[in-house]
Amino acid sequence: MQDRLAAFAAARDWQRFHTPKNLVAALSVEASELVEIFQWLTPEQSAQVMEEPSTAARVEDEVADVLAYLLQFCEVLGIDALAALSTKIDRNERRFPARKGAGDGIDDQEGRHSPE
Repeated sequence: MQDRLAAFAAARDWQRFHTPKNLVAALSVEASELVEIFQWLTPEQSAQVMEEPSTAARVEDEVADVLAYLLQFCEVLGIDALAALSTKIDRNERRFPARKGAGDGIDDQEGRHSPE
């Protein structure tokens, strides 16, 4: 996909705009557009968002935009996105070992729910 995105940009002479700063800004904008779809939904509504075809299409478009900019950002900086993710998961597995009582919704003593 990175090669396809690079070819798409090259065919339009867009590489000069694809600096790390511009790509990460575009990534942030697209992620915000994805958030906007869910902004005022209840948790129950958000879980059912893919049931409405027009909303599902919007979600898929924004996911594609986020992924495209992330992959282009990685390409420009020479980051292997899957290797980076694997390394992060390995680190989180060490930081947050599975334990008895898992699933109580709290991952550590500070009450954080996310390993980032």
